[in-house]
Amino acid sequence: QVQLAESGGGLVQPGDSLRLTCTASGPRSGSFTMGWFRRAPGQEREFVAAISGSGPSTEYGRSMRGRFTVSRASARNIVFLQMNNLQPDDTAVYYCAAGTTMYMNVQNEYDYWGPGTQVTVSS
Repeated sequence: QVQLAESGGGLVQPGDSLRLTCTASGPRSGSFTMGWFRRAPGQEREFVAAISGSGPSTEYGRSMRGRFTVSRASARNIVFLQMNNLQPDDTAVYYCAAGTTMYMNVQNEYDYWGPGTQVTVSS
């Protein structure tokens, strides 16, 4: 019954910023660990960022650290991914995921996935 929906993607130029939003609905949707993953053309899906269901604690992929920030809204079923200084290599479909795992960077540990939102960075 849990459903996820991403929003906020689009076409931007290098150096620009975007904020993605993931909204979860369904039972206990405010208590999940929420992760962000992305898949670039011709590449495997990779971990971007995650925030724990309580705490909160956060975790980031190596290439995102220092540029991206994940946070949870006061309405705990909503999480954000603030992306600053975007570069062409950030072009990908970005997915929101939800689960109960402590292994926040492991995609197979997540139970629910959104349909994804396209982020394109091009000059």
